[in-house]
Amino acid sequence: MENLTSPPDISFVIAAYNAADTIEAAVQSALDQQGVTLEVIVVDDRSADDTIPFVEAIAAIDPRVRLLALEENRGPGGARNAGIEAATGRWIAVLDSDDVIRPERSACMMCRAEAANADIAVDNLDVVYTDGRPMETMFPEEFLEERPVLTLEDFISSNILFRSTFNFGYMKPMFRRDFLNNEALRFREDIRIGEDYILLASALAAGGLCVIEPKPGYIYNIREGSISRVLELHHVEAMMRADEEFLSHYTLLPAAMDAQQARARSLRLAHNFLTLVENIKRRSVLGALKTTIRDPAVLGHLRMPIAVRLRRLRDAVFAPAANTGVKRQIS
Repeated sequence: MENLTSPPDISFVIAAYNAADTIEAAVQSALDQQGVTLEVIVVDDRSADDTIPFVEAIAAIDPRVRLLALEENRGPGGARNAGIEAATGRWIAVLDSDDVIRPERSACMMCRAEAANADIAVDNLDVVYTDGRPMETMFPEEFLEERPVLTLEDFISSNILFRSTFNFGYMKPMFRRDFLNNEALRFREDIRIGEDYILLASALAAGGLCVIEPKPGYIYNIREGSISRVLELHHVEAMMRADEEFLSHYTLLPAAMDAQQARARSLRLAHNFLTLVENIKRRSVLGALKTTIRDPAVLGHLRMPIAVRLRRLRDAVFAPAANTGVKRQIS
């Protein structure tokens, strides 16, 4: 058993919402990490299922597991923040309650980060479909080997709707806890889509050095079932507000600013496209006309069926390479 009198190397933070069917595998994959000391903090975000009893049973036999049961639902950002506040490890790693990680992941990432004196580490991911489709690696390893460091410019550029090929926003970072605390960095609790993006963008803008491990250590599960999440106008509006506040807080170098402006244009285009779709659904000719006059570029997205474009836009925000599956909403 590990010596719990000294701070562990890594604190895993798992936000859980109605995760009884997956939480055991997620926690066990964290406990199975090799070559590091660790703690696992599961934050229950007011689940209505048996998530809490499952975690309590694990914690009863392994003192490295701690359960935090929130008194009110705070969403994924709030639940993760509660876990970060409770963490004691030198590094903090976020793990989704329906995902798992490979045993060697943490040691590989920590070794790479500490060799470079980095504040952040990210790695490749394998995408697993529970409907039996073959597993896919999200990024070609040779692509990441050419990019040992993730820059703010590259990170923002990979998060431009309608344009980006590889989205670094799906990576699950590991942060030095002191860095997060010194820079007062936490997940935004007022948005439920894009809180991961804003945190990592802010960490990079604050000067954090982020190294990339090309080998996949994180397993991103796409569960079988019908799509249950829809990208709506208020989601895009929240992302736009968060980006505006990000820009007001940090001074970006020219290359990163160019990327940010391109991202802002893509969000405005997404907003106008969704507005046009709503007008078409309501048969509002005047509303549709006003939208196309304001942004003629939206007409280009009508060259393919609206349902197809909406699905591609949704998948760009919610889940990678998911045709019939979707990530469970964690909070």
